[in-house]
Amino acid sequence: MCYTVDSLECCFFESAFGEEERHMKTEQRQLPVGIQSFEKIRENQCLYVDKTEYVYRLVHTNNPFFLSRPRRFGKSLLLSTMKAYWEGRKDLFRGLKIMELEADDPNAWEVHPVFYFDFNKADYKKAGALEAVLLAHLQEWEALYGKTDDKAPLGVRFGLLLKAAAEQTGKNAVVLVDEYDKALLETMDDKELVEQSKATFKGFFSVLKSYDAYIQFIFITGVTKFSKVSIFSDLNQLRDISMVKEYAELCGITEDELKATFTPEIEALAQEQEITSEECLVRLRNTYDGYQFHEKGAKVYNPYSLLTAFADREFGSYWFATGTPTFLVNRLKSIHFDVRKFTDGTLYATKRMLTDYRDDNPDPIPLLYQTGYLTIADYEPTAGSYTLKYPNEEVKYGFLDCLMPAYVDGVGAGSGKDVLSIKSYAESGDPDRIRDAFTALFASIPYTTDRVPFEHDFQTVIYITLTLLGQFVKCESHTYMGRIDCVLETKNYVYIFEFKRDSSPEEALKQIEDMHYADPYAAFPGTVYKIGVNFDSETRQLAGWKAELAG
Repeated sequence: MCYTVDSLECCFFESAFGEEERHMKTEQRQLPVGIQSFEKIRENQCLYVDKTEYVYRLVHTNNPFFLSRPRRFGKSLLLSTMKAYWEGRKDLFRGLKIMELEADDPNAWEVHPVFYFDFNKADYKKAGALEAVLLAHLQEWEALYGKTDDKAPLGVRFGLLLKAAAEQTGKNAVVLVDEYDKALLETMDDKELVEQSKATFKGFFSVLKSYDAYIQFIFITGVTKFSKVSIFSDLNQLRDISMVKEYAELCGITEDELKATFTPEIEALAQEQEITSEECLVRLRNTYDGYQFHEKGAKVYNPYSLLTAFADREFGSYWFATGTPTFLVNRLKSIHFDVRKFTDGTLYATKRMLTDYRDDNPDPIPLLYQTGYLTIADYEPTAGSYTLKYPNEEVKYGFLDCLMPAYVDGVGAGSGKDVLSIKSYAESGDPDRIRDAFTALFASIPYTTDRVPFEHDFQTVIYITLTLLGQFVKCESHTYMGRIDCVLETKNYVYIFEFKRDSSPEEALKQIEDMHYADPYAAFPGTVYKIGVNFDSETRQLAGWKAELAG
């Protein structure tokens, strides 16, 4: 619950500081940079937004829980906070909401044995890595509660430890599992390793059901819920709170929390960027906000990116830079998925589709949602259907940046066909160099003997290029029946494009004229170009380009 900037995960609590401390100089306010431990964060008096009421609700039930959230979104420190609670660390919660809620409970803050599984700190791409992590945990706990049987299966040893801990302490055990699915997600392209990890989980965590009499509380986190992993099937009463309204804001920072807690940081960022505080809020909202985990829940900011922006006093692509969704990119490319659906409002899913994931399911949408690349945009209650979209600009542009190299070879910076080069040509009023860049782009689409996927790739490259240009200059594009038209607007130049396939640039220009696409720019003080483009599906090249001045 306290959001850290450099940590693998972030969670968040209300500041326990007073009003004076809240508005002290920003340099003196402690952002919990690089800290995952709740204990360290509290001892270092870092900023908090109090969400311990959620923790109170959770720990005062007998249900085992599962929570899915994207990486670096709050899961690890949430479990660290629960660990501190179950270890009776009352001193760490001073001034937080949970202290008030526990005030009249004589059994509050009792110490329980805690079995905390951290799957974050290993590389699972080698056979046996998961088993090694589990063994290391068991050996640590055996040092506390006594040796079991070295020759027994790992799951059996774990069960014996649960029983021993409960009998020795007189209190039932607490099991906290952090990022259970890391071993599965890291090896998605290796089916043999995935199946091996599933079998290991089945043999190990199946004891949770058998030793239920010795367990007080279970909380499991991950990015995605693999529906066929026995950690879920063996826990019949497991409550998945990933899309429950009551816990929709458990991880993430709401707009109200942002304004209440980080006003000095917002002002400092605005000053550094030479914009107003209101302009800064708008930009923060567009860049890092937008995640929604229930149709009636509040939207939340990505905590990792938000706090890194405050620490660096820059708007950067922080969350996306921490990991590239290579598997997802390759999956979308291999099934010829129409990525334009991500922004055109035609991407739908049900709750069942979004909460359960099977690695043998060819549909990438559930995993894109659970990993944070898509979020809820709308909900149709009659059909129980969600419309999905990118949560914000950081994810939108970062994901498309990752997609482009999958469709075009050699499109890196300085290639002359990259987005920044096209932006430069547009701003300098050079339609010929824009033409050369598009020609090079289409020529760099890898050859395929299948004509339909190649034409799909052509459409995708146009869409990605125009969307990425929208980061830097005004770019409005529309797609109808395979035809793409676009208006690219810079300070001094406007370019009105009409893209055709197997036609002619003259026909494209005629459509611009007939449809009066240039009329809205009659009073534009700069130069307006009409550009007709034709793509030849037989030769798979840009076969015609004609630019004319409007007016």
